[in-house]
Amino acid sequence: MKNMGQSSDVIDEYIQRFPEEMRKRLQLVREAIRSKAPGAGECICYGIPTFKWNGKHLVHFAAWKEHIGFYPSPSGIKAFQKELDRFEVSKGTVRFPSDERLPIGLIKRITAFRIQET
Repeated sequence: MKNMGQSSDVIDEYIQRFPEEMRKRLQLVREAIRSKAPGAGECICYGIPTFKWNGKHLVHFAAWKEHIGFYPSPSGIKAFQKELDRFEVSKGTVRFPSDERLPIGLIKRITAFRIQET
């Protein structure tokens, strides 16, 4: 179900604030999420890009100086704990280092899990 509250333009604006290499990485994360949740709404929530599914938060992502934060909720972290072992994680956050290849397949699997859960 599409979130009609905001358009994807707000995420475009967020991404454009960053240097080119970070923009590319953010767009890869966004495309990975979209590929598994093509009907999800896009908005800014808590100041960061957010995908909503059936009116609920699905996943968030954000750029930081040393990493990209991916926020799939505590349940998303727990369900993929073994695959996330090599990354810095906390209750609902995964930090993908800026100097490493993004785990696009893992982002897709976590997003698909969150859709089923939501």
